[in-house]
Amino acid sequence: MPSPTPSELKKQLIALGLEIFRVQGNRVHLADRVRENLIMDGGVAAVASDPLAVRLVVRAQASHFAGDTPDQLFGRARSLAKASEARGYREVETTVVPVRDPGGGPTTLDTWYEVAYEKTVTAEELVAELRYALGVEKADGTG
Repeated sequence: MPSPTPSELKKQLIALGLEIFRVQGNRVHLADRVRENLIMDGGVAAVASDPLAVRLVVRAQASHFAGDTPDQLFGRARSLAKASEARGYREVETTVVPVRDPGGGPTTLDTWYEVAYEKTVTAEELVAELRYALGVEKADGTG
């Protein structure tokens, strides 16, 4: 059976009670709420690929760890995913994300050091794995 398209996957996830943040390429990002009325970000996504996958993005914010090097910040982010690695998630990408002034100014307010992980899943495992990923702490704020 072929993998669903992102649009089909979005409809399936909504029907199963999950809230969608956005669709970006082949990824259907879930709304990850820190409080009931506030969407933090889309750090968890279902990936419409063959096979299906769950993507989880964890990060460390430079402003929380003044003086840390990029390697140390990526290490802090990776530490959040240790339990997920034991569950079958594998690192697939690192990204440095500048957080710009929302007013359009040239100022960079912060820099996020993100590490993305993915786990392949069957269609039957997808929703349970997405719910697990939503429960993972995604930002290291212990600085």
